[in-house]
Amino acid sequence: MTTAVLAGLLAAAALAQVPAAQNTPAAKKYKDGEFDIYSAAAKDVGAKNFAQAIKDLDTWTQKFAVTDFQTERQTLYILAYSGAGQFDKTVDAAAPLIAAGVDIVFADPKDGPGQAIQVLFTTATAIARVANPTDNQLAVAGKAARQLLDYNRKPAGLSDDAWAQARTQLQAPAQAALLYIATLPGSQAMSKNPKDCPAAEAAYTKALGDYPDQTVVSYNLALSLSCQRKNSEAVYEFERSAVLDATLGGSQPEPAKIKAFADNAYVKVHGSDEGLAAFKEQVKQSPLWPAGFHIKTATEIAGEKEKEFEQSNPQLSMWMKIKAALSDTDGATYFESSLKGAGVPKLKGVLIEAKPACKPSTLLIAVPLPDAQGAPVAEIALKLDTPLTGKPALNGEVQWEGVPSAFTAAPFLLTMDTEKASVEGVKVTPCVAAPAHPAAKKK
Repeated sequence: MTTAVLAGLLAAAALAQVPAAQNTPAAKKYKDGEFDIYSAAAKDVGAKNFAQAIKDLDTWTQKFAVTDFQTERQTLYILAYSGAGQFDKTVDAAAPLIAAGVDIVFADPKDGPGQAIQVLFTTATAIARVANPTDNQLAVAGKAARQLLDYNRKPAGLSDDAWAQARTQLQAPAQAALLYIATLPGSQAMSKNPKDCPAAEAAYTKALGDYPDQTVVSYNLALSLSCQRKNSEAVYEFERSAVLDATLGGSQPEPAKIKAFADNAYVKVHGSDEGLAAFKEQVKQSPLWPAGFHIKTATEIAGEKEKEFEQSNPQLSMWMKIKAALSDTDGATYFESSLKGAGVPKLKGVLIEAKPACKPSTLLIAVPLPDAQGAPVAEIALKLDTPLTGKPALNGEVQWEGVPSAFTAAPFLLTMDTEKASVEGVKVTPCVAAPAHPAAKKK
């Protein structure tokens, strides 16, 4: 949408297209009947009767293929095609004028600058509305947008302040056209069936190099990465979009949804929001992720914790694996095929019961987990080759080596044959003899 100053400038340029029968440059002359057709076409454009204007212009072209007013006719074609919504023809009609250079084509110091701006503006804004632009159309529109971005010839009648305001207003449509052209290859790749995600990634990465602060590019790059399951890199771009400009350059009316989506994407990959605040600061530093960038997944974090646990608690870790296999649906098969009769490395647990209490031949062992709640429950029965020599102290830590010989799933209990000498940590005290019952008195 154009603002008042720019709209007035474009309207004035359009009015300048209306021919005058008199005061034409000496080198330019109307042929018999040409002025009437030219005038009719210009008036139709001014009245926004674009379909009729195109017919008038075609008649002019057919009757006077060669004319001194080629530039004026081509300009009217641009305006008529644009007004009629024929944007591909708009760009095509502008091509010769853009190629020749608008300041050369529109050299008149009074009307030339406004006419040049009008052609550049119309061409640049048309390209985004061309369904399948050709490479040549993209090149023409890109050149028009770049020239519009840097245009500095002040139209006659504009104050310095008004011209400064108009130049500022010309920046947005020029930049929008250039951004559209830069991202078009990516959007075309993503619209294919099936999507060409690698090609889209390459296109959006290139576009982001040219427009590092355009979050709409970052967001679309994230989509192309996501469909390749490049999750860490995708989350980086999603979060950068949300942090820098969640409106995606004004294209998203609900930025809160973009922010929520980006945060959820991080949590989905990482498993929690741990580190999210620092990550949001990181994505501000660069439009692309650093070399070797990777967000640890929940699975990777769990694996690291498991490895750390195994290193610090090797015996408990071994037992947990054995117990997990025995507790599985095919635990009995695992016991018979893999565990029974096989030597098991040294394990560690807590002695909670001895059978019998004095000189026991069986020790019942619990293997409590670090965060276990409640009283420990026996999970292992050590069947000794010879009984202990006294009464063992309960609730102390013991270690042993043994060979599994029996297993019951309910209640869970693994029996291991163990040499008494291999059991470490058992404290034994002499058994206390039971007091003798006094003899009954004779009556």
